[in-house]
Amino acid sequence: MQPQSFYTVVADDFTAVDGIIRSQLTSRVPLVEKIGDYISSAGGKRLRPLLVLLTGKALGYQDEQLRLLAATIEFLHTSTLLHDDVVDMSGMRRGRSTANALWGNAPSVLVGDFLYARSFEMMVRLGSMQVMRIISHATCVIAEGEVLQLSKVRDASTTEEIYMEVVRAKTAMLFEASTHSAAALAGATEVQCTALRTFGDHLGIAFQLVDDLLDYRGDSETLGKNVGDDLAEGKPTLPLIYAMREGSAEQAALVRRAIQKGGLDDLEQIREAVESSGALDYTANLARQYAERAIECLQELPASPYRDALEELSRFAVARTH
Repeated sequence: MQPQSFYTVVADDFTAVDGIIRSQLTSRVPLVEKIGDYISSAGGKRLRPLLVLLTGKALGYQDEQLRLLAATIEFLHTSTLLHDDVVDMSGMRRGRSTANALWGNAPSVLVGDFLYARSFEMMVRLGSMQVMRIISHATCVIAEGEVLQLSKVRDASTTEEIYMEVVRAKTAMLFEASTHSAAALAGATEVQCTALRTFGDHLGIAFQLVDDLLDYRGDSETLGKNVGDDLAEGKPTLPLIYAMREGSAEQAALVRRAIQKGGLDDLEQIREAVESSGALDYTANLARQYAERAIECLQELPASPYRDALEELSRFAVARTH
């Protein structure tokens, strides 16, 4: 499945959003522009601004404000990426060196702060108290999710319930904020707002589940990141949690040790354990269930190419290989 197909219906809007992003990266401090431009030009799927555009268009909203909201969401997401890479000590993202690997931690954190603050300046320009309420709440939840995940690093006793709490806060929350804020901006009904908010949540969970799956089934070239990164950092993701819970005593002990010490010494053995224990199939099936539940939420939207694109995006989220 080619992801380009669901970008096509909002291609002009997407180009305009890129223009807004570039114009909002201006700063009187050259290093801010340099790092901001570097991370923003890295490509990536830009799913969150895409969700804003598709959601608003599916509701018949044509105002220019929709593009500004999409750019605002992308700025917010980009700021979290800069901070995440510092926290995780990552050296690679989207197939190239991270900003912290090139410029160091301090500039990366501070430019992340700049992008975060700029996103709120842009949000104020939208003039919607409801949108501000949605996005400001989301930023708090995302920060809590990051701290919760950090507190569970190298904790082999982490349960599936806690893992899902991290996923909902850290990843799904911004998907949810993207669809919910677009619905609010478009003046959607309460029923539609609830459905689209739930759609974003379910899609974000499905997306993260596949990300965690690809940490063991993917390869660095197609993923654009280091395979096994989560294991190296001692993060107990669902494939590992399931293998400890449902695998053999030997597999459980192997995974537990790997989480507790971090590193990639046992990567191939861990890959074998999560595959043979059924952990990867379990994770993939759960992702498909969430994607299907997301698609069901779209029934509250009138039929249109934009609704079709949202459904196709949901199916791509679980069929992708990167």
